[in-house]
Amino acid sequence: MKPARIIVICVAAVSAIGLALVVRAMGSSSGQPTTPAAAEAPAEPQEPMAKVLVAARDLEPGSRLAAADMVWKDWAVSAVDASYVTDGTVPIPSQGQAAPVRDKPDGAVARVARAATEVVTQASKSDFVGSVVREPILAGEPIVARKVVPAGDSGYMAAYLEPGMRAMAIRVTVETAAGGFILPGDRVDVLLTRETTLGNMGAQEGDRPRFTSSTVLVNVKVLAIDQATRVSDNEQAVVGATATLEVRPGDAEALALAKSEGELSLVLRSYADTGGPSGRTGAVATAQGGSVRVYRGGETEVVVVQ
Repeated sequence: MKPARIIVICVAAVSAIGLALVVRAMGSSSGQPTTPAAAEAPAEPQEPMAKVLVAARDLEPGSRLAAADMVWKDWAVSAVDASYVTDGTVPIPSQGQAAPVRDKPDGAVARVARAATEVVTQASKSDFVGSVVREPILAGEPIVARKVVPAGDSGYMAAYLEPGMRAMAIRVTVETAAGGFILPGDRVDVLLTRETTLGNMGAQEGDRPRFTSSTVLVNVKVLAIDQATRVSDNEQAVVGATATLEVRPGDAEALALAKSEGELSLVLRSYADTGGPSGRTGAVATAQGGSVRVYRGGETEVVVVQ
């Protein structure tokens, strides 16, 4: 073999040995295999997210909630408060899961308490449609039970009333309530029909009685029929014995006086006529002037003011 070839083979062998030593040194210094899978760091587990019911816009006290006023928002499970409303798809440790108590069995009281918590904190958006806002709620703020009054609760009517307004109920029948087609939220006029003998002082016994009719209030809102403050979508008529109206304090006095004088009737207004004044107007006050006593030649005559 030629000396030059022997030298080339020796140099190649030394280079291979040196490369193997360098690779081995690099592997031992890292302490881990040099494969791509081992080089990647393990991903941290993501925190589970829950759906929390929040306000889609700023809500003022007295406003009635609609479906568009509420949205579901992703919320970290660890930050969900026990008063927040969730959709129930993700279990919340702080909602309906009480810590175990030693030496005390899981009795009926504990089960009822957990069930009540789940009813309050796990619901759907439709459960709050029609509720009334009791306290201001900002956009993006979770909707909690203490800030809204569900329809039908004892405090619903007081929360739904406009500031400065009063709720007053009157007796109605099918005939005096537009055949039952007056529903909560409609606008009506209140008419008074009463028997009168004014201007008919010379009437004889057996004569037919005389009646007068006048408008007491105009364009007042119907808050409820009996105790129903809202009706279902497929309900077109409601027959009740009482109608609750939203009136001003002065209008409530006039309505109370009219109730004692005769029969009250509700006249349904068109949706196109709900933008006018509400309550007593100047014409109504004149119509309720009553009568004037006139003295002529020592005789007294009562004249009805129409």
